Amino acid sequence: MPELPEVETARAVIAERALDRLIVDVDDSDRYECRPHAPGEIRQALLGRRLTSANRRGKSMWCETSGVGRCGEPGPPLGIHLGMAGRIFISDADGDEASGGDPVHGNGTAAIWTRFSLTFADGGRLRLFDKRRLGRVRLDPDILGLGPDALGISPPQFRTALARGTAPVKARLLDQSAIAGVGNLLADETLWQGRVWPGRRVQDLLPADVDRLYRALNRSLTSAIANGGVHTGRVINARRSDGRCPRCHAAMARATIGGRTTWWCTVEQAA
Repeated sequence: MPELPEVETARAVIAERALDRLIVDVDDSDRYECRPHAPGEIRQALLGRRLTSANRRGKSMWCETSGVGRCGEPGPPLGIHLGMAGRIFISDADGDEASGGDPVHGNGTAAIWTRFSLTFADGGRLRLFDKRRLGRVRLDPDILGLGPDALGISPPQFRTALARGTAPVKARLLDQSAIAGVGNLLADETLWQGRVWPGRRVQDLLPADVDRLYRALNRSLTSAIANGGVHTGRVINARRSDGRCPRCHAAMARATIGGRTTWWCTVEQAA
């Protein structure tokens, strides 16, 4: 599932390639992807407008839109959620194309898996490619329930998120109302880098543990964004039954924590 690093690559490509291009057509005919909007509702709201900014908090992404013609009143924000396997493609009239989001395997340009699109006056397009059809496009997305963005969270905010409670630290990292953007793979990578057992209760974490996890989260995010996604993390390939810790070569352990499959080093992350 796309996590913060993948969504950030999608946001970045929209910011670089799609802003300030006049929208002359919208395909919002996929009722499931564009729910609760009826077909044509998003189209009606966006025709004649331009995307003016590309924004993200955690795994949620949205674009602000311009007024129509000489009207300075901005349009509704356009929310785009990548779901489990979504990717954004943006093309120019000459066919040059850039993309960001979940890594695409196979035919990433298949028209049947384009669930939503904007057509620009210059002939280019923005497409949401979503083979599994689990993404979401909607106007005025609600982001009020999200916690601080994991990429920009400050040390005091991070300490507050992990300050108290009986939840396992893995579950707290996955709580989007506490820290927005951490998914299952990123949580395992962060805990492995921070050498903390995923099942440890947050109230039992020492200040040194929290500070170490904060640095580990920053390193994990920076590396994943630079290298193409959370699947490039150092411990990710070791998340298997015969896996070995990349640092000490001890066996990896597996359990369900916070409702998610979790892996950790049996020596360096011992309970």
